Amino acid sequence: MWRKGRCCRGLKKMQRKVFRSAGHCLLAALSLLIQIPVLLLVTASFMPKDELLYRYAQPLGMGAAAVRAALIPTYLTLEGYGQVLLRSRGFFVMFWNTCLQTGLLVLGQMAVGIPGAWAFAQVPFRGRDKLARLYILLMLLPFQVTEVSAYLVLDRLGLLDTHLAVILPGIWSAFPVFIMSRFFQAIPRAMLEAARLDGAGELGVLLKVGIPVGKPGIVTAWMLGFFESWNNIERPLAYIKDPALWPLSLYLSKIRGQQGAAAFAACAIAMVVPVLFYLNGQEELEQGICLDGVKE
Repeated sequence: MWRKGRCCRGLKKMQRKVFRSAGHCLLAALSLLIQIPVLLLVTASFMPKDELLYRYAQPLGMGAAAVRAALIPTYLTLEGYGQVLLRSRGFFVMFWNTCLQTGLLVLGQMAVGIPGAWAFAQVPFRGRDKLARLYILLMLLPFQVTEVSAYLVLDRLGLLDTHLAVILPGIWSAFPVFIMSRFFQAIPRAMLEAARLDGAGELGVLLKVGIPVGKPGIVTAWMLGFFESWNNIERPLAYIKDPALWPLSLYLSKIRGQQGAAAFAACAIAMVVPVLFYLNGQEELEQGICLDGVKE
C-alpha cells in the first residue's frame, strides 16, 4: 500500500510537470505570435526600397499585390534610417512635439491626479462616493462623446492649434485618479495613524506615507498615461491643424508610397522610447495591473 501510494504521488507529480511544461510552451508560442508584427517592422526598416515595394506594395498604397512578409531581408541597408535621421526635418520636429506634449501631459496628470486620488481614498468629505462614481463614468466615456464640447471650450479659450489643445484635456483624465486611488485605499491604517500621531498633517501623510507606499500605483498610472499620450492620434487630429505642431503619431500615418523605407525606420525609432520606459518600470507596472497593493 505504501509503495502504491508513493507511485501515485510520483505519477501525479510527473503529470503536473508535463502540464506545466506544456503551458509554458503554449505561452511561449503565443508570445512569439504577438511579437511577429514587431519583428516584421524592425526587419522591414532594414530592407532596400525595391524589396519593400515587392513585399509591402499594398500597405504602402503602391498596388494590390499580396503581402510577401519576410523576417530576414535579402540584404541589409540603412537607407531608411538615413532618410529619417539625416534628410527629414519633419521627423525631428514632430518627435520633439511628441516629447513636449507627452511630458507636460503626464506631469500634469500626476500633479492633479495624486492629490485627487488621495482625497478619494483617505479624506472623508460629503458626496465623496457620488463624485467617485461620476469619475468612473467619465473614465468609461469614449473620446468621441466629449470631442465636440472640448473643441468648443478650447476654441473659446483660443487654444486650438496649440500644444495646450492636446495637453490640457489629457491632464484631467479620470483613469490615473482611479488607478492611484485603489493603491492609496490599500495603505494600512496603522501607518497613516502613526504618521498623524507624529504630527504630520494631511499633506505630510501624503508625502511621507502615501507616495512611497503607493509608488506602484503612481508608476502604473504614469506609464499608462505616457503610452496613451505617445500614441495619441485622435486629439491632435481634431484640435491641431498646423503640421508644425503635429506629434509623431500623425507624421507616421502620412508616410506612404516611395517613402516606405522611411516609414518603417521612423516607426522603429518611435518605438524605442516607449520600450525603454517599459523596461525601466516593468515591475511596478505589473504590480499595478495586478492591483497588488499593500494590505493589512
